[in-house]
Amino acid sequence: MKFLFRLIIAAAALWLASIWVPGISINNYGTLALAALLLGVANAVVKPILFILTLPITVLTLGLFLLVVNAAVLGLVALLLPGFSIATFVAALLGALVISVVSTIGSMLIK
Repeated sequence: MKFLFRLIIAAAALWLASIWVPGISINNYGTLALAALLLGVANAVVKPILFILTLPITVLTLGLFLLVVNAAVLGLVALLLPGFSIATFVAALLGALVISVVSTIGSMLIK
């Protein structure tokens, strides 16, 4: 049940990012659901590996480089999923910021 709530929160965050950030587009609700699922899988598998590889620069930037890692994971999801596109790296960075904030607020609400 908790997984379903997190999936809904991720889908809502992606939807808000596609509305608020120019350069992020999602074609339909099916793509939105698949993107949320794929983002969850990428965050569980790819993100820890990227975190370990980028740990020195993350420490030097006091954790701000994690936003770049989140943008890279979001870009990877957009690359793998047809119907979900991100035009620029800045759009991916802003989208990652929106998704992080919305996901954090949503996670606090379901606890």
